[in-house]
Amino acid sequence: MLSLVPTPIGNIGDISLRAMEVLCDADVLLCEDTRVTKKLLHILKERYSITPKENQEFISLHSHNEKHFIEKLDTSFFESNVVYVSDAGMPGVSDPAQMLVDYCLKNGVKYDVLPGANAVLTAFVASGFVETQMLFWGFLPHKGKDRTSSLNSALNSGFTTVLYESPHRLEKLLNELAQDAPNQEIFLAKELTKKYQRYLRGSASEILQKLDGNFKGEWVVVFKANKAQNSSAITQKDIFSLDIPKKQQAKLISKITGENTKACYQRLLTLH
Repeated sequence: MLSLVPTPIGNIGDISLRAMEVLCDADVLLCEDTRVTKKLLHILKERYSITPKENQEFISLHSHNEKHFIEKLDTSFFESNVVYVSDAGMPGVSDPAQMLVDYCLKNGVKYDVLPGANAVLTAFVASGFVETQMLFWGFLPHKGKDRTSSLNSALNSGFTTVLYESPHRLEKLLNELAQDAPNQEIFLAKELTKKYQRYLRGSASEILQKLDGNFKGEWVVVFKANKAQNSSAITQKDIFSLDIPKKQQAKLISKITGENTKACYQRLLTLH
């Protein structure tokens, strides 16, 4: 049997009794990082006096080797009590595990998924955005047209949209938003459940001012829902590149964003 076990995203106290029981009973632990999982078990032993099985086997299973690992699997592997854990949070949410579940479904292997901590839902609830239809976007591409297209789609999905961003790219994201979507309301959650947890809500420019250059930590970004647009719709950057008067640019931007035309025009004057 396979069990997927979520682990705390920061505060060790978020581990469930059931998760500890399943971890203790595991014969084989598939780990995103074996060092992280071993450290977690050590902390749980010290704090909650758990007693894992002797001679548990730890196997590294991460995004780079998951496909190769599964291609070599035999269903007999799951005759043992197998547990998969990612470094933090829910397996399968921007972490490996979905391919394992797919294998189990296709090969008649019994599996179970335990509920538990994850950053997506925690940030979604903390944002206070009342549009309850939510879309998880994962990570944006790092650069280029793919990033621009992905960001535009995320902003105009029609749903409250949650994405992850690394600390060294968060400033870039906020600057992109400040220029291309200045009225977009966003919510940032830093270091969820940890000692230095912090919530910020407002426009990108407002948040940049509050952060004052301090982008360290793990971040979750939530976009307030906007009216859905076709993914192939023209973007503000496309309009900026058109050789037409700024007043016409402002009218076009107003149509795709809902922003007041005069406000668009004033913003264009400050950008060029």
